[in-house]
Amino acid sequence: MLLVDTHLLLWAAFEPARLSAKAAKTLQSRETPLLFSLATVWEVAIKTSLGRTDFSVDPGLFHRALLAEGFVELPINASHLIRVATLPWVHRDPFDRLLVAQAMEDKLTLLTADATLKRYGRFVRLV
Repeated sequence: MLLVDTHLLLWAAFEPARLSAKAAKTLQSRETPLLFSLATVWEVAIKTSLGRTDFSVDPGLFHRALLAEGFVELPINASHLIRVATLPWVHRDPFDRLLVAQAMEDKLTLLTADATLKRYGRFVRLV
């Protein structure tokens, strides 16, 4: 199963031209179940609440749209949070670190466009 990172989900929804051809193909094929983390909804909610003029996404609508598109919701468990403590500090973003921890803990592959995350190893696929 594939866990899709926040940037890819936002780009797919609002700026599909930003997706690489590989990312677009993977998201459209649906050969493998696609998951989104509740950490992504949390990140969107926080960024929206900051009132930034460059970011205005309704987190509830975003969540419902992901479910309607067939994405599977991945909850945040204590084991995910505990795994974050074991990660090397190759990335500073707490949401990305949680996504990596979820992928590792649940034996998923995290799809991302963030090359830095690839340094976490086999659980991360750059698209």
